[in-house]
Amino acid sequence: MLVDDIGDVTITNDGATILRMLEVEHPAAKVLVELAELQDREVGDGTTSVVIIAAELLKRANELVRNKIHPTSIISGYRLAMREACKYVEEKLSIKVDKLGKDSLINCAKTSMSSKLITTDDNFFANLVVEAVQAVKTTNSKGEVKYPIKCCSFVLQSINILKAHGKSAKESYLLNGYALNTGRAAQGMPTRVTPARIACLDFNLQKMKMQMGVQVLVSDPRELEKIHILESDITKERIEKVLKAGANVVFTTKGIDDMSLKYFVEAGAIAVRRVRKEDLRHVAKATGATMVTTFADMEGEETFDPSFLGHADEVVEERISDDEIILVKGTKNTSAVSIILRGANDFMLDEIERSLHDALCIVKRTLESNTVVAGGGAVEAALSVYLENLATTLGSREQLAIAEFAESLLIIPKVLAVNAAKDATDLVAKLRSYHHKAQTNADKQHLSSMGLDLTKGVIRNNLEHGVIEPAMSKVKIIQFATEAAITIVRIDDMIKLDKEESGQEV
Repeated sequence: MLVDDIGDVTITNDGATILRMLEVEHPAAKVLVELAELQDREVGDGTTSVVIIAAELLKRANELVRNKIHPTSIISGYRLAMREACKYVEEKLSIKVDKLGKDSLINCAKTSMSSKLITTDDNFFANLVVEAVQAVKTTNSKGEVKYPIKCCSFVLQSINILKAHGKSAKESYLLNGYALNTGRAAQGMPTRVTPARIACLDFNLQKMKMQMGVQVLVSDPRELEKIHILESDITKERIEKVLKAGANVVFTTKGIDDMSLKYFVEAGAIAVRRVRKEDLRHVAKATGATMVTTFADMEGEETFDPSFLGHADEVVEERISDDEIILVKGTKNTSAVSIILRGANDFMLDEIERSLHDALCIVKRTLESNTVVAGGGAVEAALSVYLENLATTLGSREQLAIAEFAESLLIIPKVLAVNAAKDATDLVAKLRSYHHKAQTNADKQHLSSMGLDLTKGVIRNNLEHGVIEPAMSKVKIIQFATEAAITIVRIDDMIKLDKEESGQEV
């Protein structure tokens, strides 16, 4: 539970969220916070793992420095271990998704949710996530399959997540169309428009008013009335330009006053005001519309070209809980879906959103990289055994750094076991034993997928039991954690400038 300066409460176990909200002052700690944010941006999940491994690498590097091993030897050893570890994951531990089918995507989503609040309903949410990602699948002109999901800070380009209070989490559902968390600007407007021609405006459609500081000298009160009429006419002309271009749906990020609304009602068009700019960008991209910030062209004339309009099969207003939402269905450029989350309160809904964000990113990465690895500490244990054996083949000082790197990776299965209230020492020893057999006996290679079963507290084949993660996630975790550790190990001194006291002469 995190409480900020103004008393807002956040309940989460998402590593990136916790670190982002901490007020960190130590420079080395800031490196770890940035590391978690980088992992969140690049992969979308694994933020806690990357920080834990980086911290363990630093701890062991510190021990080596105390034992008179030069930081340069440690760095070169860590770099060699990182390269060999990534190579081993890609060549020996990863499995193509084609061999596992659609179930592998659901299992990847479940693995991502296993440590989250929604783990009890992971089967329901995993299916929801996979359906959402597959619904927005697009193929570009080169024949490449893309999934327009941007993995950072909940910006999911074609998947919009809306939160509505009430009902249980299992009553969340998927809607076909891009949902906007706002309703029609006036009740007299139609609730459904088919087909929709959409104008996306980034300015207000309110009565024009003279700017501050403009002075007008009027001798006749009727002249003042003419000015008011002209102000109204300017806005009316603007609205008529949009409607004459063929628009029957108008979205604007700013306001529309009551006087202007009647023109839309008379034309039978839907007008929506105060749309989030981020939402408007996504609607414009999906429908092929151009976001218009001003009507003025290069000559200063006010025009609105019909080519600025976007197209969709329909725009409809629906009611969810106590709120109205606008749905844009059948978009022209990219298909869009919305996940409507239900839950008891804001804390729960926010945490479900964070969990779904991680799961969506993991499914996207699995589809793009097309390779998965066993979860539950299997990869870390396999790499630890492999790197220990590799260290013994080297005759240089890097041997010690690689051995410590191998030992550092075991922190993941240890933490997993401790969090599940199991005997970490016993489980990790058994796990290492299995992976040693897998790497030394040709007929025991199937044991390379052995990982922890934290429910029963035993070792099992996690690949067969569906505990899997994208291979690229593991590779990125190792690369980012190593680079962060090396960045700090390189530092031999810190110079801190004291703040100058006010009033002193410089």
